[in-house]
Amino acid sequence: MQAPKTAILSEVPRQLPIARRLLVGSAVITTSLLGVVTATAVVPGPADSSFTPESVLERLASPQPEPVTESGLPYVYDERIQPGDTIQTIFRRLDIDDPDALGYLMGDEQARSVLRQLRAGRSIIAMISPEGRIATLNLPVGRTSERFVVERTAQGLQAIPQQTATLDTLVEMRSGTITHSLFGATDAVNVPDEIATKFAEIFGTQIDFTKDLRQGDRFSVVYETVFDQGVPVGAGRILAAEFVNQGKKHTVVRYREPDGNEAYYTPDGRGLNQAFLRYPLEFTRISSTFGRRLHPIHKRWRSHNGTDFAAPRGTPVKASSDGRIGFVGNQTGYGKTVIIEHRDKYSTLYAHLNGFSPNATKGRRVRQGDVIGYVGMTGWATGPHLHYEIRISGTPRDPMKIALPTVKPLENAELQAFRSETASMLERLALLSRTDDAHLASR
Repeated sequence: MQAPKTAILSEVPRQLPIARRLLVGSAVITTSLLGVVTATAVVPGPADSSFTPESVLERLASPQPEPVTESGLPYVYDERIQPGDTIQTIFRRLDIDDPDALGYLMGDEQARSVLRQLRAGRSIIAMISPEGRIATLNLPVGRTSERFVVERTAQGLQAIPQQTATLDTLVEMRSGTITHSLFGATDAVNVPDEIATKFAEIFGTQIDFTKDLRQGDRFSVVYETVFDQGVPVGAGRILAAEFVNQGKKHTVVRYREPDGNEAYYTPDGRGLNQAFLRYPLEFTRISSTFGRRLHPIHKRWRSHNGTDFAAPRGTPVKASSDGRIGFVGNQTGYGKTVIIEHRDKYSTLYAHLNGFSPNATKGRRVRQGDVIGYVGMTGWATGPHLHYEIRISGTPRDPMKIALPTVKPLENAELQAFRSETASMLERLALLSRTDDAHLASR
């Protein structure tokens, strides 16, 4: 009987056609390797032959480390900005002892602007001498792809031309179920707060999130996440979203309009930014409703032609729909006021503002969500709040009860272009919906 052929197992990897793969495939590689070892180690003879294991020992020489000698080479750090970091705390963490560099950064106008925009999660790259002095310092500029670089030269520290960072944008998909609140549900599935806030703004023309939410409502969202060298540093745009509220499905998808503007549309081609936001700001409470009331200053019963939203001074106030600014300035009682003219003889008024946005100039077109001013208490006001009116042909209507105009859908060639561009995002929402339905059915 012919003895089984053997092979030294340490030789097997050298016989394999592929030596290395990425770590993510390690489980598959291990399985394949075991199969190859079994086939290579023994070539079976007759069925009744036995296998006799054989141990093979190889004595390897110990590696001899090379001694490290002191040199003047700098150290290179790739440090992540932590929440609450300043340039001083970063210097301390990296053991940088360089008053000249700190003085330069605090004294240069461009450098100070960059330092005010430090964002947690972004990467700082520093080359530091053994004595703790900066050779180069590479800082991110806000959430943009630009970098601000300082270099030590024979003439001292100098800023060199801005560089562009390599930022990657990936598309993420999340879905969840409402148990108590929208933000509680988004937190539970790791949706960033910026995306949750934008989600509420997008559906603000269709859903009153202070009154309409019900336990068991469901949401799905497809959005961008921005990565800096593999670390998430911020959220990008919402590309598509869906909310099932009390059994009714609301779906939107982002679409680039012919003029280059990006806006949200329903799947049948109706633009949401042509509707009206019920709430043109983030507020703490409704302090006064539409109708007759006892005026807090004049102490007489008077008509109150809008809704008052209590909010901290300086809270951004947004245009509730697309339109053109018809008035910017002071009005008796209203204080600093903006009036926007919309389609179909609708207009909106925003009063008691603390100040105006650069967007707020008479005759300028604004999009829904553009900041036009900031909450204040100018005019006849006893505390910071926004007085908000919706008017039809100049007549005030209750913003909380008025039936707002419907939106006309896209037509013909533009509708076809819309469907072609948005099909892939709507398919992603459909996939999330099918997954959720299957999960619920399995319970």
